Amino acid sequence: MIQKLKKPFIPIERHETIRQKIINVLKDRTLTATEISAEISIRQKEVYDHLEHIQRSVVKNGIELIVNPASCKKCGFTFKKRERLSKPGKCPICRGEAIEEPSFSID
Repeated sequence: MIQKLKKPFIPIERHETIRQKIINVLKDRTLTATEISAEISIRQKEVYDHLEHIQRSVVKNGIELIVNPASCKKCGFTFKKRERLSKPGKCPICRGEAIEEPSFSID
């Protein structure tokens, strides 16, 4: 059996880190994690991990990560006290699963 030699994986050359890209994208506008993942070409789960780190680190630099909380599309409940940045699964009031994602920006 003849095996083909695979080409070695060559990562994309980046001049900025992913977190720097997220910060630069959020300086201009307010975006959800889905929009950030599409803009930067990373998975949505990774966006939440990076945003948590950015939230802790930007305070030291005098920059603030602003989180517009998620809200229920059915009853309008807003998740103001939620500390996690990811989208909740269900609304605690109406048990609806149609939830609008939180959005993020940097000030």
